[in-house]
Parts: sequence; C-alpha cells; structure tokens
Amino acid sequence: MSAPSLAAADLLYRWLARQLSPEAQGWLEAQREKLQADPSDRQLYLSVSLAQRKVGKADLDLGAEDFEAAASVRAGWRPVGWSVDQAARLALALTIAAAAPERFPQRMEQLFRTADVGELVAFYRGLPLYPQPEAFVARAAEGCRTNMRAVFEGVSHHNPYPAERFDEVAWNHMVLKSIFIGSPLYLIHGLDDRQNPELTRMLCDYAHERWAASRTITPELWRCTSRHATDDTLNDLKRVLDTGDATERRAAALTLSTSPHPGAGALLQTAPELVDELETGSLSWASLVRDAGLV
Repeated sequence: MSAPSLAAADLLYRWLARQLSPEAQGWLEAQREKLQADPSDRQLYLSVSLAQRKVGKADLDLGAEDFEAAASVRAGWRPVGWSVDQAARLALALTIAAAAPERFPQRMEQLFRTADVGELVAFYRGLPLYPQPEAFVARAAEGCRTNMRAVFEGVSHHNPYPAERFDEVAWNHMVLKSIFIGSPLYLIHGLDDRQNPELTRMLCDYAHERWAASRTITPELWRCTSRHATDDTLNDLKRVLDTGDATERRAAALTLSTSPHPGAGALLQTAPELVDELETGSLSWASLVRDAGLV
C-alpha cells in the first residue's frame, strides 16, 4: 500500500473509533483483522457489503482539525459530507491494498460493478486515496457519465482526482455536465486552475443557446471563462452587465476582475458600484454562491 493510502486508512479508522458504538466499533475492528489475516475477495466483499448494516448511516463528525489532518495525509483530500458507512467501506477497501497492491485496481473495479448507489458514492469519493491512481481514470470518467447526481458529485465535488488525472476532454465534460444538471461548480477542486480555451468556447456557446431559448444561466458559468476570455467572451459579459440581474452582474464583475484580456478592465469600469464591492472585499465567489443560495 502506498504511504498516503495507509495513512488515510488509519485516519478513517481513528475517526470511526471515536464515533461508533462499542458494538459497531468491535465489528469494524474484527473485519479489519480478518482482512489483514485473509485479504481474499470473499472477505473483502462480505465486509464491505455489511458495513452500512453494522455501523449505520450517521454523518461522519469531522471538525477543522480533522480536515487539516486529511489534507496533510493527502493534498486536496477534504471528506465533506461523508457518512460513517462510507468511511468504513473505504477503510476496509484500503486495508486489502497492502496484501496485493498489483491486484487492487481489479478488485476495486469488481466492487464498483456490483455496488449500489451508496457504495458507488463512497468508492468514487475514495479515488484520491487509492494506490495506482492512474488505473482509475476510465472508472472516474464513467462516474461522470452517470445519471445519478449523488454518484456524479462523488467524483466532482471535494475530490482532487479529476483535476489531477482527467485530460482536457474529460474535465470539460465534467464541468459542462455540472452546469446541465444544476450541480454547483464551486465545490469542484481545481476549478480555476483547469480553465482552458476550449472550455471557454463551450460555455459561451451554451450561454448563447440558453439566451436564445429565454432560459436562465447559472452565474457560476462565467467563472470558468476568465483566464481565456476572447473578444466574443467580453461581448457576452457586457450583455450580462447590461441586462443581467444583480447576481449575474456580480458574477460578470468577478470574471472581469481576474481576466488577463486587455479589455476586461475597461469593461469592468462601466459598473463602478461593482468595482467598489470588489475593492472593499465584499464581493467574492464565496459570497456570491452564498447569497445565490448555492451553498
């Protein structure tokens, strides 16, 4: 098992030990010992399948220090919104990685194929913790094609794996699908760093389609266009400043404030009240998504 995977498993077990009932904790420790003694497929699948019944579905109770510990174990790992059964399943899965690391991707693929929705969410959330991460790219992309929003967000939200492993096509597909299904963008790890010209084009085309159909556009869309804005992008942002509602105009201002396009600054100055908000620090993407009810 790689060092991050081993440390992540130990951290998951420690978090669970302080929260589970003595009976549930006893079961989990017994399964851990069984897997260490007999890391067979049968024992793995049995332990994982029983996890929810044995430990329950309560939210995993984590605080600021826990998130710091997670990030120190694996950069970008932020287990927000996890449940105890998800943590238990991943801890058990990571336990068997040490016995036969070369077989780990194959064994996880079998778990993915037979998983129910709750298990899928857990396994996709575990992507950044697995040894041989390059072996899971196709599986992660499959998770982004699902029609189950919870599963899709298991890949896309609070997960550093896509930003690190997806090629441009897969990344752009994930961002665009997030917008299609109304999934918040701000929870995507690496959202600003993975901006690219093709994504800007795709998002502007999408905006035009929505406008032509007299439909609304999530204000977060514009965030992904700032670094590679073209003259056409600035024309779209001017339209937002001229005709958009308050939230849309604030999103346009935020986009222009970080765009290297030579005309971005001049366009932003046409909305002096928004410039004031930016200068005082009262306008940010965090405040925008909060005020828009996207949190």
